[in-house]
Amino acid sequence: MQPSPSLSPAPRQADVDAVVVGAGFAGLYMLHRLRLQGLRVRVFEAGSDLGGTWYWNGYPGARCDVESVDYSYSFSPEIEQAWTWSERFASQAEILRYLDFVAARLDLRRDIQFDTRVEGAQYDENTRLWTVRAAGATLTTRYLVLAVGCLSAANVPDFDGLDDFQGRWLHTGRWPREGVDLNGKRVGVIGTGSSGIQLIPAIAPDVARLYVFQRTPSFSVPARNAPLSAEFQHDIKRSYAARRARNRQSAAGYHYDPNFESALDVTPEQRELEYEARWRKGGACFLVAYKDLLVNADANATAAQFVSAKIRALVRDPATAEALVPRDFPIGARRLCLDSNYYATFNRDNVSLVDLQREPLERIVPTGVRTTRADYALDVLILATGFDAMTGQLLALDIHGRGGLALREKWRDGARSYLGIGVAGFPNMFVVAGPGSPSVLSNMVLSIEQHVEWVADCIQHLDRGGYGAIEASGASENAWTAELAKLAERTLYPKVRSWYTGANVPGKPRVFTPYVGGAHRYREICGKVALQDYRGFVLTR
Repeated sequence: MQPSPSLSPAPRQADVDAVVVGAGFAGLYMLHRLRLQGLRVRVFEAGSDLGGTWYWNGYPGARCDVESVDYSYSFSPEIEQAWTWSERFASQAEILRYLDFVAARLDLRRDIQFDTRVEGAQYDENTRLWTVRAAGATLTTRYLVLAVGCLSAANVPDFDGLDDFQGRWLHTGRWPREGVDLNGKRVGVIGTGSSGIQLIPAIAPDVARLYVFQRTPSFSVPARNAPLSAEFQHDIKRSYAARRARNRQSAAGYHYDPNFESALDVTPEQRELEYEARWRKGGACFLVAYKDLLVNADANATAAQFVSAKIRALVRDPATAEALVPRDFPIGARRLCLDSNYYATFNRDNVSLVDLQREPLERIVPTGVRTTRADYALDVLILATGFDAMTGQLLALDIHGRGGLALREKWRDGARSYLGIGVAGFPNMFVVAGPGSPSVLSNMVLSIEQHVEWVADCIQHLDRGGYGAIEASGASENAWTAELAKLAERTLYPKVRSWYTGANVPGKPRVFTPYVGGAHRYREICGKVALQDYRGFVLTR
């Protein structure tokens, strides 16, 4: 902590103590924690209901890739015991039901303003207040908490001719709440990342014709989703406390029996057995089959070869299978996808893979998609093109800090923060699960809880100590940014083009911002910062 006297006048009374932007997992828990501390809180949510990212991503097949019993709040044993998950990996609809259940239990809706998009926010150094513009009105607040989500800004590529398409086009990240009737339609899907891999098998049985336009193939392993038995549910509820504690001590925020051997220290036969066991179990446990899969290219190649062989065995047409095998990046360096019969879907007579590396997309025409080889007639075009991840939604808010500094300008060459929570030049502004944190590489809900609790404790410390402002120092921000880069260079992550590095968005700085040291180590670092009087932050009375 670096306290300094302030010569500015005492701040005038704010309209509220805290404004929270977003009503997903992060916004709901932030509201609950701050209300427990006696603060007046207003939550602004652009959607018509709660859910955040999950509100918008309602496409067929949308499902979480962290097991439902872990992708849930741990702060309330009462809620844990009262709620029962139906499947190993929860669908979008079930996640929304769960959040509605939590909101009802905690009476959260009365402080949430839906259908209200935040247009901008400006910090006033004299009053030490934020003025938030939303839906044409303004509101002043002492604290601004950005809980907008890492994967919430839909990325719509600038395809030539898209506006001329005479059919209907949609983005998976902005799926209509009323649903879309695809029965008997000629459908094209552009994108084979996580959203596309979930969507394609879900709609293939219903459409007349499905063209999958693949720009870059993805590695995917089976989810093995299934209903949860009553016995399993009983055991989980009986042992939840121990499971949560174990998750908090893990690098990813969930415990998948990591193997601490090197993939290069065992025989090929042993590796095959290990990979096969994890393939059959399903889920992200595949990436912890050996300790060095994400740091050693030779070790990684053994896992990539195993999955590539599975793809060739699952897809009957050899040419299609080869097009589906990734060759340009290590497995896991881009997001590892979980699927339900994705590769087998290409064995259907009504499904065709269009490899855009062999026949590049030229433009969208009124009747469909034109490549260098053919025109594909479509009734519906679905863009499964992902998100402007980690920074897109934050930069859309038009935020200005001290001296009118725009966050867009501050991050022109890439996001910079301290701990992924504070940003130098933006006092009393907190980012939940922001760039610089391990959020996108971990169990998001557990990371959200850790951030929310840290922020709530920090605000309580400020209020009890009579502080008017807290701000990350430029030196701590620089040091944290350097630490992120140093840790990332020890891994395979920054070696490839991916949304982790911003490569999916034209013009976006190519900066790898997630913290890769593990969610458990990050938790320890944040805890020490708080215990050392918020080391690296400047506190002003």
